[in-house]
Amino acid sequence: MRCTGVSARGIRLPVLSKGADLVTIVADELVKASAAPRDSFEFRDGDIVGVTESVLARSQGNYVTLDDIAEDVRRRVPEGDVALIFPILSRNRFGRLLEGIARGVRGTLHVVLSYPADEVGNLLIDPRAFYLKSGELPGDLFGEKEYDEIFGRYPHPFTGVDYVSYYKDMDPKKIRIHFANNPLSALRFSKTVIVASIHARFLHREILEKAGASVFSLDQFCSAPLAEGKGFNEQYGLLGSNYSSETSVKLFPRESKRFARTLSEELLARTGKRVEVLVYGDGAFKGPAGGIWELADPVVSPGYTDGLEGLPKEVKFKYIADNAGDKSPDEAVREAIRNKGAMDRFAHSTLGTTPRRLTDLLGSLCDLVSGSGDKGTPVVYISGYFDSYLDV
Repeated sequence: MRCTGVSARGIRLPVLSKGADLVTIVADELVKASAAPRDSFEFRDGDIVGVTESVLARSQGNYVTLDDIAEDVRRRVPEGDVALIFPILSRNRFGRLLEGIARGVRGTLHVVLSYPADEVGNLLIDPRAFYLKSGELPGDLFGEKEYDEIFGRYPHPFTGVDYVSYYKDMDPKKIRIHFANNPLSALRFSKTVIVASIHARFLHREILEKAGASVFSLDQFCSAPLAEGKGFNEQYGLLGSNYSSETSVKLFPRESKRFARTLSEELLARTGKRVEVLVYGDGAFKGPAGGIWELADPVVSPGYTDGLEGLPKEVKFKYIADNAGDKSPDEAVREAIRNKGAMDRFAHSTLGTTPRRLTDLLGSLCDLVSGSGDKGTPVVYISGYFDSYLDV
């Protein structure tokens, strides 16, 4: 009788660099790990391999410099003042981007920050101060002077960074800091607007374009190579980028879906098993202590095999057991699982099984297993994810 269900294990990889044959390396290390004396495992149809976006981008050499960013901004954005709205508060994710954008803007750059926090939960204003003093604001839009007088500086509770000063100091002569929550506030400063939000970027662009603005977004910059060998991402541009050095950032990887399919085929050839593959970045979870949503990438998974499309369909185990009626709880659960294909997804038996995309769930699991620290396991092997209580 089977005694275990889902398992996820981190797979160690050597340190990779540009030009690495990632498909071969990942397949080699998976096969080696499966047969290792310690923690060996068996390949099965329907198992899943997650590969972090970072190693794919590194193997592609998908980097751009701040000068590259500045050049693309100059090429696309007309001369004059520019408003940039709602970036997240992050040295890793936006600090270098802002410096590159500021170099390319030919006028004053008005950076408009949302408050009391950015879209992923990084606080700019002490929550108590916001509730107690926000009535003193002159309106939705206010400046650095009102911010200091009403709320006072609020360094990030985890990093200690004063992001108002940090962003302004990227170019004190060019950058002005403002605060607002309505994207239309940007039009007070310029009809040319760069939307720097991540998940709300389509809504913000739509609202501004309907108001007559000339709108650009981060996914447009570095979406094509500026010269042969330069990094780019045709779908996401600068979205999903990470700090690499003081003068460069790593972009989100290209052709992630093709990589996933190629790796799946390689594993099929080596093991005889059809294993699903996804490339993953940030997980889609929120830390309850800090209130920060982890997902600073535009998507959890930029590429995956077809078997990971869609949402899981599950019954609520404990609800069925608690409402078994004349049947034994075990019998009721087994019957519900057998019949779940015809189940109404809004039925009581699904309560608590929040509908989320498979790739969001799996990418979050992978991110929690591998992290981005020193574990050295940028590949995650997941067994039994699609199994149920009926499988033996």
